[in-house]
Amino acid sequence: MMDFNSSSSISGQIAALVDAGMQRVRSTEVQREYLGASRLGTSCERALQYEFAKAPVDHGRETDGRLLRIFERGHVMEDCMVEWLRAAGFDLRTRKPSGDQFGFSAVGGRLQGHIDGVIVDGPEGFAYPSLWECKCLGSKSWRDLEKNRLAVAKPIYAAQVAIYQAYLELHEQPAIFTAINADTMEIYTELVPFDAALAQRMSDRALRIISATDAGELLPRSFLESTHFECRMCAWQDRCWRNTP
Repeated sequence: MMDFNSSSSISGQIAALVDAGMQRVRSTEVQREYLGASRLGTSCERALQYEFAKAPVDHGRETDGRLLRIFERGHVMEDCMVEWLRAAGFDLRTRKPSGDQFGFSAVGGRLQGHIDGVIVDGPEGFAYPSLWECKCLGSKSWRDLEKNRLAVAKPIYAAQVAIYQAYLELHEQPAIFTAINADTMEIYTELVPFDAALAQRMSDRALRIISATDAGELLPRSFLESTHFECRMCAWQDRCWRNTP
């Protein structure tokens, strides 16, 4: 129930209405019936298994409106980056002639991934064709990425890039990974060579999650204590530590 009494600020009222609207729209979206390749780099395989099996999240841990707005910001900034790269002379393809995203499907459609795009030509100094992935990050995450590079700062994104390169056969040239600083609009770019070992680990992980879920087996936790910071952030923390399937 929304509180529209006189003590509520206009900001609070508008935010509550926007949040409710975004959550209402989200509730009408069709849930995917596959394991998303972009998530395979998540630290905990049990969390991935809960996600794949569509286990209900803990009470109060549903995706809120503020987070949905952050997701939306990422989509908008990705569209901006597409236009900027094209204006810079890169031949960036983001859709098939049919209008569908480029992607792959494996394990009978139970593992799927959809990429941001492929750069097939452009200015000298780069190798083509190359996978293109783009993210929009807050300043803290962006600075961490700039300092430590993708594999260390954002292992989930590194895994995403590797498995996309493998399954879409875009492994011969380094991927072009861009990140926009949402606060300063700075652009970070990294050339990411194909990491075959990482791609294999992620592919093996996908098969392990799918097979265990089919067999009704719960995969081990990745952490020893429920107070670990990643457990505290997990939408299935209570379910996991209560050992509820």
